[in-house]
Amino acid sequence: MKSYRKELWFDTKKRREFQNITSTVEGCLQESGIQEGILLCNAMHITSSIFINDDESGLHQDFETWLERLAPEKPHSQYKHNGYEDNGDAHLKRTIMGREVVVAVTGGKLDFGPWEQIFYGEFDGKRKKRVLVKIIGE
Repeated sequence: MKSYRKELWFDTKKRREFQNITSTVEGCLQESGIQEGILLCNAMHITSSIFINDDESGLHQDFETWLERLAPEKPHSQYKHNGYEDNGDAHLKRTIMGREVVVAVTGGKLDFGPWEQIFYGEFDGKRKKRVLVKIIGE
């Protein structure tokens, strides 16, 4: 069995942003040479997320609206966490959207259903953050 590990770095321009990282993750899979196995992709920061969904701008706006209703950024004083930081909402948004995805690798490709894509979700951006790609298989 082979194992592959790579860290990806993201530095978003906005506080909250969704980026399609499917092609980057597929590049990692090709680089690994693994044909059959499992791919794990996870955010290594507590205010960012990795998730799978459709790459449709209306849906992404729906996520933004829904998340902001569930955990509004302001007023910052509503969160006990906010003392030295103002990102209490970002921690909650990350919890809702998830930490990682696991995708089967079949025939050297990500074994997706229709329309599935991998996204990086940032909820407290404007600084560099890491994502881990770990692939195990043969």
